[in-house]
Amino acid sequence: MKHWFADGSFRTILRNASYLGSSNVVSALLGLLALACAGRAMSPALFGTLVVVQAYAKSVSDFAKFQTWQFVVQFGTPALARQDLARFRDVTGLSFGLDLASGAVAVVGGMALLPLLGHAVGLKPEDFWWAMAYCTLIPTMTAATPTGILRSIDRFDLIAVQQAITPFLRAVGSVLAYLFHLGFPGFIATWYISSLAGDMCLWVFAVRELRRQNIHDALRPGLLAPARRIKGAWDFVWTTNFAHSIWSARNAGSNVLVGIVLGPAAAGVFKVALTFFDAAGTPASLMQKSFYPEIMRLDPSSTRPWKLGVRSAALAGGLGVLVALLVILVGKPLIGSVFGAKYLEAYDLLQIMSAALVVSMAGFPLESLLYIASRQRAALVAQALAALTYAGLLVGLSHLMGLMGAAIAYFIGTCLEALFSLIPTVAAYRQRHTLSFHAPEEAR
Repeated sequence: MKHWFADGSFRTILRNASYLGSSNVVSALLGLLALACAGRAMSPALFGTLVVVQAYAKSVSDFAKFQTWQFVVQFGTPALARQDLARFRDVTGLSFGLDLASGAVAVVGGMALLPLLGHAVGLKPEDFWWAMAYCTLIPTMTAATPTGILRSIDRFDLIAVQQAITPFLRAVGSVLAYLFHLGFPGFIATWYISSLAGDMCLWVFAVRELRRQNIHDALRPGLLAPARRIKGAWDFVWTTNFAHSIWSARNAGSNVLVGIVLGPAAAGVFKVALTFFDAAGTPASLMQKSFYPEIMRLDPSSTRPWKLGVRSAALAGGLGVLVALLVILVGKPLIGSVFGAKYLEAYDLLQIMSAALVVSMAGFPLESLLYIASRQRAALVAQALAALTYAGLLVGLSHLMGLMGAAIAYFIGTCLEALFSLIPTVAAYRQRHTLSFHAPEEAR
């Protein structure tokens, strides 16, 4: 372990993860406070409706959005390392153009599909227009360019500040909605305003940092012209778009599928379990956010990024075991005290999902290692196979076993995703001598 911490890149990953962690601990607590207020102030059916509305907008944005932050990190970080600002402007300009285009398509598509899907997900006629209004958030939810810019220039501290803004505002608004009995309209307005404010702050931070770095015209949107100057751009953005669309079906889409199969009340209980699961998995997600930009600065043909991945996975997996045990020990009283006895069923789900927590935390470096090896298509195939299997299991097992079946499906889906990603990662490591440094286009 002492040798691990002698590695400057490993220390940088932990440092950036600590920046994000400093805000995520607070954010997680504030998020639980907001959910607790909503859960206690409304019936399970209304709380489930709030969850479904938010999950629907997030699912649409996740399905349509390009992973432009990954594109900026993949192509922009090496450009900054070479002080090639013209190349960096092309990257951020194309990224911004993709955000604008995907946001416009997503909001139109989301609003158009809502009348057709509203009944299926359990929306009542009186709640339909609230959901329609919430869909106007989709364009800001699809934009990821500012996140990529801040990660490329190593300003994780600003990302940490931004990540605390939305949950803080949501918690304050939820407490007010609870105390003044504002009901469903008060809570959905609070969630809308807090999300919008948080997204806007991210753009403000990115613009300010670009000016401080003396990088001008970096947010001039473009599509065809910059893409022609960036070899492999379209291949990367489309592959990561499809991969993230699949990922969204496995995550935010889970609540929608549970709502369709079992109703809004069950979706609310499943949301509580997922919230605790996501909060428990925060250490791995923070390490992933700092791991990917750091290994982009390393030569994939050497053993260094691969050793870094193994060390990070071992550390995260060990933390995962401890966190899973902690969830099992304190999960039930914590859910009961925060949300009330009517949501204790979520603890039964967490007992099964805690095993998936260890797998997901230990496997977090796999996707990033595939990207640095230019194996993004392999990552796409792995996620597609795992997500399709998970979706089928989620629907089938939910019909047969109710919410317990949904938890079992989540565990199996997580294991399959790790396994399907591990196989091409091992193959890429064995062929690492064929990889070139700072060559993001798909290897032939």
